[in-house]
Amino acid sequence: MTKAGAISGPPSPSTPNEDAAAGTNSGYRLDLDGLRGIAIFLVAVFHVWFGRVSGGVDVFLTLSGYFFVASLLKHVIRTNPSSQSWSVAINPWPRLSRMLRRLVPALFLVLAGITALTWWLMPTTRWGPLGKELVASAFYYQNYHLAFASQDYGAADSAVSPMQHLWSMAMQGQFFLITILCALALGGLLKLGALKWPVFGRPKVITGIVGGSLAAVALVSFAWANYRHGINQPFNYYDTVARLWEPITGGLLAIWAPRLAMPNWLRSLLSAAAIALIATSGFWIAGVQEYPAAMALVPAGSTLLLIWLGSSATAPVEIPGNDLSPVGRLLAHPWIVWLGSIAYALYLWHWPLLIFYMSHRLEDDVSVLEGAAILLVSVLIAWITTKFVEAPLRAGRGTGFSKRYRTILALGLVIVSVFALASAGYWQYRAKHQYVDTTNLNPRDYPGARAFLLDAPTPAIPAVPNPEAAAGDWPLNHIGYFSNFGDPSIRVGVFGDPKADRTMAVVGGSHSEHWMTALDAIGKKRGFRVTTYMKAGCALSTEAAVEFQGELLTECNDWSHRVADRLDEDEPDVVFTTASRPADDGPGDVTPKGYLDYFELFRDRGQNVIAVRDTPWTHGPMIPRDCIAAGRKPEVCGVSRQRALAEVSPIDAIADDFPNMTFLDYSDAFCRDGYCPAVVGNILVWHDSHHLTTAFVRSLIPFLDADIGRATDWWPPQPPMFR
Repeated sequence: MTKAGAISGPPSPSTPNEDAAAGTNSGYRLDLDGLRGIAIFLVAVFHVWFGRVSGGVDVFLTLSGYFFVASLLKHVIRTNPSSQSWSVAINPWPRLSRMLRRLVPALFLVLAGITALTWWLMPTTRWGPLGKELVASAFYYQNYHLAFASQDYGAADSAVSPMQHLWSMAMQGQFFLITILCALALGGLLKLGALKWPVFGRPKVITGIVGGSLAAVALVSFAWANYRHGINQPFNYYDTVARLWEPITGGLLAIWAPRLAMPNWLRSLLSAAAIALIATSGFWIAGVQEYPAAMALVPAGSTLLLIWLGSSATAPVEIPGNDLSPVGRLLAHPWIVWLGSIAYALYLWHWPLLIFYMSHRLEDDVSVLEGAAILLVSVLIAWITTKFVEAPLRAGRGTGFSKRYRTILALGLVIVSVFALASAGYWQYRAKHQYVDTTNLNPRDYPGARAFLLDAPTPAIPAVPNPEAAAGDWPLNHIGYFSNFGDPSIRVGVFGDPKADRTMAVVGGSHSEHWMTALDAIGKKRGFRVTTYMKAGCALSTEAAVEFQGELLTECNDWSHRVADRLDEDEPDVVFTTASRPADDGPGDVTPKGYLDYFELFRDRGQNVIAVRDTPWTHGPMIPRDCIAAGRKPEVCGVSRQRALAEVSPIDAIADDFPNMTFLDYSDAFCRDGYCPAVVGNILVWHDSHHLTTAFVRSLIPFLDADIGRATDWWPPQPPMFR
């Protein structure tokens, strides 16, 4: 099963195997090509069948650092130990050109393929977000695009992207560019220093300075990764600063490889252990929740061990010229090496093919046979890409392809790249111009909740809001007064009638917040102030742990406790919150014990509370707005009532225990005849999988107004009428 966030990283295509440092290698390392093959096999299999991080990203990052730093030492800071001389190549273009020829052609071909499949298979609601990701992927900042999106509660229900895996390509691209620039700067400083202090011209001193600088950066990066792991892991997972230590440790091995001859049986034993750790780490390490902090040492450290054990630094003295251990020779098997040779293209292709297939089938996982077919197709396309696109443009002459072929190929890539970027621009432009104001809808044309609660007639006209605009349809409190993930502050907003003497405090997470559109309007009309105490994912509960972006967050517990104390100080006339949530272990909804703890606290204080039963959550593979945009009927784009709501409301069982509370239930506004459709009364109900659109909330205002009037006696309750 595949889930958002469970994405590993790419193989390193940027630096050839033969660029490895002389101190750790006696020639071309076929075993390391084989290690790439093993790593890409794990990445693809874990993505397709397990929906988990395999540790492959850490293998690739470590390998890329090993090859890349060694290459820089040869091409930027050139040393000649025999003559104790050195020189610095200040011109970065040859190195950058070589790197771009390796990275860009296959990447842009894949982006063009993703663009074409998006036009063909994806609903229009996905175009805008995918356009942003396409640009981010093309310009190598996809990791930070996803990192900041991981902090956005509004993006919590976004479907898995066919470009999500390219975050690690962006991270590696940033590492390569930063390392080149730093190497050039350091080389220039060493050259200037040597003019005054000749000691800086000695190769051993240069190696020590370069290695010491890398070690310092690696230590800072590793410390940062572990520090941020406990603070903001969703962002930490994508952060280049937190990831740098992995490729840099590979680079350090290219500079400083300890020489320790050991018997082949010991090399084989240690190599087998390292391979076993890499192969199994995806099962016993929850990588999205743990990497790139200390647990990433398992795959990264195992990779370092394999590089070292297969080098001349550990070769037995009695077997000169035979560096590889028996396990190393197994890694150098032609079939494994061949898989490693197409690893870059295979990484690029397998994930989008998987995502588009699942999107087309409206499934969130694949069977064994389906997964095998996807892998076989991915391998075939990867081989074609490597042989006919990547190799000719990377190596040029000597690949069996004429100059004319390479010219036509380059021109074709330019054309498809323009197509992809132009499409991305159009998608984003289209998304920004889909908004329709639903503030003052004619209730006869758009009865919304009245259609089910009052049997109001519903004319045959298009529903609002437009599904393409619904993703941005958040309530007014969402900007400025809503504490996001990682933000422990209590941000009190004031709405309704700010000068009124009576106050209603709206407390909890986003499922309290989506009522704000109605409560603000009622407060203005009826003359009471509405204050807000809200945080992403934090219903008022003593058990308020929430899973987001693959991590279990417990920050809500402390926040809820402090909010309860704040409510005791602020003394609002009534507290408005939610009374239930979906059951964790089955269909329907429940009132958790954590909710009851605060209900009891309010009862003991004598604090008046209005608690509303939670609205239905959809559970399909496609969220309602995407389902509608794909041309399907609202009657199949929602959720069955039995799955979303308990047959007997959980609030009925507790109402008598809390005389200070009024419980509201609007389930019948969403569901009829056992189903909760995506559109009710010509209004789209949800803007994602479980948050209400403001248009539908406005259609509930007459009913909420009457119920609050009865609960508070602040005004004579009027029956909701269709007018």
